[in-house]
Amino acid sequence: MGLEVLWDMDIKTHQLANKSILGTPVEIIDGVSAVVELITDDIMVIDGNGLVHGGFAYGLADYTAMLAVNHPNVVLGRSESRFIAPVQEGEKMRAEAYVESVDGSKYVVKVEISVNENMVFKGKFICYVLDVHVLDRA
Repeated sequence: MGLEVLWDMDIKTHQLANKSILGTPVEIIDGVSAVVELITDDIMVIDGNGLVHGGFAYGLADYTAMLAVNHPNVVLGRSESRFIAPVQEGEKMRAEAYVESVDGSKYVVKVEISVNENMVFKGKFICYVLDVHVLDRA
C-alpha cells in the first residue's frame, strides 16, 4: 500500500556518494528499507593479512540507513554499533536497513551487514529529517 520499490534507484539523498567506498544500492523501499552492497578492495586493507578497516563497514551501514529513509535532508544524529566478525579484502558486504519506527522527524533504523550470510555488523541509527539541508541552517 503506497510502497514503491525503487528499482530505477530514485535516490533522493547522498546523491554524490562514492559507490566504491560506500557501496552500490541494490534496492530501496522509500521510507522503509534499503539494501546496499560493497565489495572490499586493497585500499580498505590495514594489515598484511588483508583485514579491512571497520570504518568501511560503518560507512556502508550509515549510507544504507540514509537510503532507507531516502529524504534529501536526512542526517545521522547518533548510532550504536557492534562489530561481530572481521572482513577481508575481496569480500562482498551486504547491508540491509529497516526503518523500525518514525516519530515526527526522527527515524530509528536497524542495519545489519553480512558477508556470505555471516553477520559481521549490527547497528541502530537515529536519523532526522530536517526542514532544510543541514548546511543551510542558520
